[in-house]
Amino acid sequence: MHFDAELFVAVGFGIFVVVLFWVGAHRKLGAALDSRVHRIKSELAEAERLRSEAEILLASFEKKREEAEAEAKAIVAQAKSEAEMLAQEARQRLEEFVTRRTKQVEDKIAQAEAQAAAEVRASAAEAAVKIAEAVLRKGVAGTDFVSAGIKDVKSLAH
Repeated sequence: MHFDAELFVAVGFGIFVVVLFWVGAHRKLGAALDSRVHRIKSELAEAERLRSEAEILLASFEKKREEAEAEAKAIVAQAKSEAEMLAQEARQRLEEFVTRRTKQVEDKIAQAEAQAAAEVRASAAEAAVKIAEAVLRKGVAGTDFVSAGIKDVKSLAH
């Protein structure tokens, strides 16, 4: 009988497989595979739990974002109303200021007119006194005192 190397390899492999079964390698290999399956299942469960937490957190942030947007819109609306109110108040103050300044100018003009009228009356009275004085000095005999008085009044007016 002739034994080749292939026969020795086959016999050695058979002995190796029998030793592995005798030692219980198949149970250890099965237990290792089972523990790995169990670990993968627990990791998948953990990933699912984390995913659901992330979705809850995302929903919470979306709600907060919507609330913040609503609050921002409210703030903008309030700012616009305050700006309109301030603009209206500024217009009202400006109108009051213009009215007040117009009244002051009108009062100054009226005062200047009154002062000018008083000065004209004073000048007229002074001219009349000068004319009367001249008439009294010259006497009633001079007839051209009226025309001279009119010339004096004209020269005082200009």
